[in-house]
Amino acid sequence: MEYKIDATNRILGRLATEVAMLLRGKNTPAFDPARFSGHRVTITHTDKLRVTGKKMEQKIYRHHSGYHGGLKEEKLKDKLAKDSRWVFREAVSGMLPKNRLRARMLKNLLLIKGEK
Repeated sequence: MEYKIDATNRILGRLATEVAMLLRGKNTPAFDPARFSGHRVTITHTDKLRVTGKKMEQKIYRHHSGYHGGLKEEKLKDKLAKDSRWVFREAVSGMLPKNRLRARMLKNLLLIKGEK
């Protein structure tokens, strides 16, 4: 099954939970947590997502290079300006199960910055 969603003026976290549910197949009567649903989700206009509160300034994405002093930090507004698709993919990824199915589900998530 294929779903197409327009992300214009939608809140990042609320849309991410909806997409994670669709990717897992929890909206179907034949849901099985150990089975891959095969649903495809296409999101357009990821550059027009919204966040509530002060998250643009306060939310920080961190990763470490593995070297001393290698902690890298970047604010949400900078990440959104650079690539809004990465931010949305990370949000959905965190809501999916942490097992082998996660990678298969994320392959069925197609993100488009503007209109295709």
